[in-house]
Amino acid sequence: MKLKVAWIGKTKEPAIHSLTAEYLKRLSRYVPIESLELASEAALLKQIEKSSSRTPPLLVLLDFRGRQLSSEDLAEFLEHHQTRGTQTLLFAIGPADGFSDTARQAASICLSLGKMTLAHELARVVLLEQLYRAFTILKGHPYHTGH
Repeated sequence: MKLKVAWIGKTKEPAIHSLTAEYLKRLSRYVPIESLELASEAALLKQIEKSSSRTPPLLVLLDFRGRQLSSEDLAEFLEHHQTRGTQTLLFAIGPADGFSDTARQAASICLSLGKMTLAHELARVVLLEQLYRAFTILKGHPYHTGH
């Protein structure tokens, strides 16, 4: 399985660049991962259409209306898709006003990072950290338990 993490909009803060790079590096120890900085929701949907793999990526939108998962639930979600043979999971963080109905209908699942509103750049770092945490849970690494 391969992960792609996409976000809409340019990254302005150097600290966000640094944290994004750090978690992408950590995640690459567990799974092939690619990041995509896209200009619009339309570019995200086009990314799915032009996929070169046998099957299009499974789209996971981060949306305030989405389902909330614990870190353990996210680990189970990832493990399920690994064992099921999902080729690519594409996690996407949307624009300031959220995703359109069209994008939500294209998604296989919508997830929420919680009830609080997060800045997009911060949401990206939280998502990457949670993906990393989920893989450490699956591998039995002590990161999750703080040991």
